[in-house]
Amino acid sequence: MKIEGAVRLGRKTKELVKELKPNEIAVIDHQDVDQLAAKSLIRSKVKAVINNSQSISGRYPNLGPKKLIEAGIAVIDCCDKNLFDILENGTKIKIKNEKISTSGNFVAHGKELNKSDINQKLKLAQENLANELDKFIDNTLNYAKKEKNLILGLDVPPITTNLAGKEVLIVVRGSDYRQDLETVASYIQQVKPVLIGVDGGADALLEYGFQADIIIGDMDSVSNQALRQGSELIVHAYPDGQAPGMERLKNLDLTAKKFPAPGMSEDIAMLLAYEQGASLIVAVGTHTNMIDFLEKGRLGMASTFLARLKIGSKLVDAKGVNKLYQHNNLKLKSFLQLLITALFPILTIIFISPTLKQLFNLVIIKLKLSLGI
Repeated sequence: MKIEGAVRLGRKTKELVKELKPNEIAVIDHQDVDQLAAKSLIRSKVKAVINNSQSISGRYPNLGPKKLIEAGIAVIDCCDKNLFDILENGTKIKIKNEKISTSGNFVAHGKELNKSDINQKLKLAQENLANELDKFIDNTLNYAKKEKNLILGLDVPPITTNLAGKEVLIVVRGSDYRQDLETVASYIQQVKPVLIGVDGGADALLEYGFQADIIIGDMDSVSNQALRQGSELIVHAYPDGQAPGMERLKNLDLTAKKFPAPGMSEDIAMLLAYEQGASLIVAVGTHTNMIDFLEKGRLGMASTFLARLKIGSKLVDAKGVNKLYQHNNLKLKSFLQLLITALFPILTIIFISPTLKQLFNLVIIKLKLSLGI
């Protein structure tokens, strides 16, 4: 393997992908690369990915590295040296025989991942899954006890957007959010629900020509463009009231309300809609299972469990709805193929038999006369 190109560095992959240019080499520091990060890197058309952490540790079955390799992007793990102290954006490097060099000088030795390495780690991860699940459940239950009063008795800030009696669509930029958003696009156009973007979910809505009525979150992964669209802004603050995201909005001359609460921003977005009297809450791209949460670096899902428990039947989760839609389309396609196959011998008999052929022609003539053709 020999790869040459300019590097672009970023410790947060979700921030780095906004700056990456095609054919650059991405230098990341991302333990257990998740699918969402991998898809973002693939869309950026990077030449290779050098990771200063383990791309797949075997702790749980993260599929990011597999997605990158399947897309033809080399993944090199380099954990022995801090590349962020050695390389700078734009530095041209060469990767040959797993050795990284610049201007002929050796920088570091890496390990290029192959399918065999990944499959071995995935097998290890599957064997370790029961242990991870046990720890995940314990963590969830412990924090659920601590946070139940905070979640169930939240002091929801007053907002100007009217949600009472309205349907609300909450968009999170989670796994498969693009496909799910495409599937519910007709619902948005016809029903016109109130749109809430959770951080980067506001950008996801913009991608498909929609503008968020409300943007809620830490304000760390939403673009300036989305923030300046005129949406009502709500910053997710820590339970003690600290809200680092407010500083960014002040620098952009934007005003916002604070919503102090534990847990994830998507949870408080749902609770906001519920407390403000929404008739239905539809969620796209949210995190719902252990793998989702581990990929976000969370060891439990207490706030999500409590929020969904409180909202109950008002919540409709659209995560994965595109797969159901594709499945139904497949059934329809199979039915049409079967129908055409069944009609073929009948039509053949009609055109072979003189009597039936004449009868068929008479039916066609009668139809033309009836329609005035």
